Amino acid sequence: MRNTILVLSALIPVFAFAFRWQPSCADPVPYPEGFRSWVYVKTGLIGPKSKFFDQFGGFHHIYANAEALTGYKNGKFPVGSVLVFDKHEMLEDSSGNISEGKRKWIDVMVKDDRADSTGGWSFEEFKGDSRTERSVKELGAVKCFNCHAARKANDFVFSELKE
Repeated sequence: MRNTILVLSALIPVFAFAFRWQPSCADPVPYPEGFRSWVYVKTGLIGPKSKFFDQFGGFHHIYANAEALTGYKNGKFPVGSVLVFDKHEMLEDSSGNISEGKRKWIDVMVKDDRADSTGGWSFEEFKGDSRTERSVKELGAVKCFNCHAARKANDFVFSELKE
C-alpha cells in the first residue's frame, strides 16, 4: 500500500505538468509580452477620408511571433502563431503633419485550435496600454471571426508580410 501511495505521489507532478498546457475555451488569450521585439509585419494608416475612420482611424502596426512567420510564408499558420495589431490614434497638426498618438488598443490573434467555430483562432483586445482590461468576450470573438472569415484562403489573416 505504501509503495502504491509513493508511486502515485510521484506521478501527480508528472500528470500535472503534462496537462497544464492543455488549452480550454475558458482560458483567456494572454497579453503578448514583448511583442514589439517580434517581427514587424507592416503599418497601415486609416485616414479621415476613409469610411472606417470613426471606428478604426489611425496607425495600425502589426507584429508576428516566430511561429507566425511560417504562416506568412506558406499560408497556413501553425498552432502557437500569435499576431498583434497595435492600434494608435492619428494626430494631424495645422501644417498637415501626421504623427502617432496614444495607443487605443491591442488586438491579439492566437492560433491554438481551441475553437473550430473560429478557424482555430482565439481573439482578444486589450484597451489602451492595459495588460488586463479586455474587450472581447465569447460573442466578440465570433464578431472578430466573422470579419476574418473573408480571408479563409489566407488562414483568416488579413495582413501579408512585406519582405
